[in-house]
Amino acid sequence: MKTINKTLIIAIVVWIILAIIFGIYDGIYDLSISIAVVDESSNWGNFGADYGEPPGYALIAIALATFLGGFFKNLHLQKIPAYISIFAGVLFILFAGDNTDILTGLGLIVPIIFYVVITWNKDWSTYRTISGIISLLAIIHPLLFVQLVKVFWGRIRFRDLSPGFADFTPWFIPQGITGNQSFPSGHASMGWMFLPLLIPLRKWQWKSPIRILGTILIIGWGFFVGLSRIVVGAHYASDVLFSTFVSILVTILLYKKYYLKQE
Repeated sequence: MKTINKTLIIAIVVWIILAIIFGIYDGIYDLSISIAVVDESSNWGNFGADYGEPPGYALIAIALATFLGGFFKNLHLQKIPAYISIFAGVLFILFAGDNTDILTGLGLIVPIIFYVVITWNKDWSTYRTISGIISLLAIIHPLLFVQLVKVFWGRIRFRDLSPGFADFTPWFIPQGITGNQSFPSGHASMGWMFLPLLIPLRKWQWKSPIRILGTILIIGWGFFVGLSRIVVGAHYASDVLFSTFVSILVTILLYKKYYLKQE
């Protein structure tokens, strides 16, 4: 419990410090970062833009299928929500409007088929807590927080600024419904969807290769997706900061509620 509380306090302190830095002098440092690093032709930046969200969607689909399927006692009936997700993925591909829809469809098909195969004889009810946390994180953060704030904050993206950056606005001043949706970052929120998977890694020793590799991949992917959005000019550093902080905050609070209290 003490370690979790310390982590939460550190996250809050770091967030406050960076939020202040990105906000002072009408957000000049926030803007300066984008001016210094943005390269819309960046290969790795565009890779993050194109492929940063589908893994998160795949994880959410698996979590929802597992959580809902876990209510069935019959192991084969537990797989019904997974089959529905696979069917939805097929529809995405059949009626795809662009490559994003195709990637989303494949993300709903391939990972879930693989997951069903390797857990065919497993009781999904044993995974209900972790899958429930992932599902709740998806609802609270990418679905509610990000989408609602985006609409009403109305912050213009860096790449859409006029010459001279006269229409730039600091993160703490909402613009209302303008059609601009820079703040906060949706891609970053999806990149951090894997954060709850750090919870099952607790059972491994700190020096375990599995725990080390898993931690690096999970945290590394979150930072990669967030930074890629800054590099291509789709978001400012403050947009990514808030999505990152909310992911950490919600994950820790859900962990404390559904794991630590039980333990």
